Amino acid sequence: MAVWALGINHTTAPLDLRGRFAFALEQLPPTLEGLRGALSRAPEAAILSTCNRTEIYCASEQLEIAPTLQWLARSGGVSAEELRTHTYTLEGGQAARHAFRVASGLDSMVLGEPQILGQMKDAVRVAEEAGALGTTLNQLFQRSFAVAKEVRSSTEIGAHSISMAAAAVRLAGHLFEDLRQVRILFVGAGEMIELAATHFAAKTPKSMVIANRTLDRGEKLASRFGAETMRLAELPERLHEFDAVISCTASTLPLIGLGAVERALKQRKHRPMFMVDLAVPRDIEPEVKHLGDVYLYTVDDLAAVVQTGQANRQAAVAQAEVIIDAGVQSFLHWMDQRSTVPLIQQLNAQADEWRAAEIARARKLLAKGEDVDTVLEALSKGLTQKMLHGALAELHTGDAAARERAGAAIQHFFLRKER
Repeated sequence: MAVWALGINHTTAPLDLRGRFAFALEQLPPTLEGLRGALSRAPEAAILSTCNRTEIYCASEQLEIAPTLQWLARSGGVSAEELRTHTYTLEGGQAARHAFRVASGLDSMVLGEPQILGQMKDAVRVAEEAGALGTTLNQLFQRSFAVAKEVRSSTEIGAHSISMAAAAVRLAGHLFEDLRQVRILFVGAGEMIELAATHFAAKTPKSMVIANRTLDRGEKLASRFGAETMRLAELPERLHEFDAVISCTASTLPLIGLGAVERALKQRKHRPMFMVDLAVPRDIEPEVKHLGDVYLYTVDDLAAVVQTGQANRQAAVAQAEVIIDAGVQSFLHWMDQRSTVPLIQQLNAQADEWRAAEIARARKLLAKGEDVDTVLEALSKGLTQKMLHGALAELHTGDAAARERAGAAIQHFFLRKER
């Protein structure tokens, strides 16, 4: 069985290119169907898509990295040649190691961040519900989760980590003297916005408003923080009311355009606006960054901030890598054992067939009134003869070299002394 992974992430591809390959959870079932249909053997498959990465994991009898790349390129509307320069491909043990490192937070922009594990679990759940997950990938991911749990509990990999949300609060604190006087708008109501709202709420801002396409979901999140809600359609008219805007939605097109921000700045008499776009693809048009009174940060812009304290966790990284190495070796051992499963199944089936034949014969003899001990003796001899027939035949046929090999095998399997 071949296992491979192909992906792009924050270290290999710029934000706008990553945005072309972002898949919302609800898009994954048909996307997985399209991927599997594009490959020759409809492999096991799962897709992990976050703001920092899109990764495809597959398992099949035959390795199909090139067709996987071609499918991904088509899905994002770019050439395979262009995409190839931004992707990484991994096979076998290296694919497993990568999955374990991702789940453990070692491959994240924020070293040790825990959100990626939940995102990976969601991706696996969707793949399983879509019928795209088989025994091999299921083992790979379940072992990934187990390794991540051990890394989290046995090391300090997550200690002092600065999340994207915490980094946004830190940057806002540099711009505004007192965050208690700041009006904040959150656009979206997903996990990242919930995290950002939690961090900003701790600073007791003047007001917090949540704008979401689905008002019910926005109200549910707002109730946790004593925030207000508004409809997404109101955003252009009300944008000028807010000093800080934090956006992260699954929209495929920008929600906040250059013109809307220019009008808001005019109404604000050019008081500065702090904006953070955590979405991939972007929620805020990139041209907004060039406006003189706007401080716009994307997920990639926050990279330098979240690296703070990385050096202090290198010892924990070394510990985590040891745990991951052990997990990889265990998975590869399981893969090796899987190759003998068909033979084991055939052997068991053959043994069951012999056993059934001898039991049927014994029952007939008992029905005729034969002595029980005689029937049991015949049953045991019949089973023994069937089991040894092939080995004895090998010893009596073939050339000397073949007989020698057969003899060595028989010695190994039948004449070993228990220690």
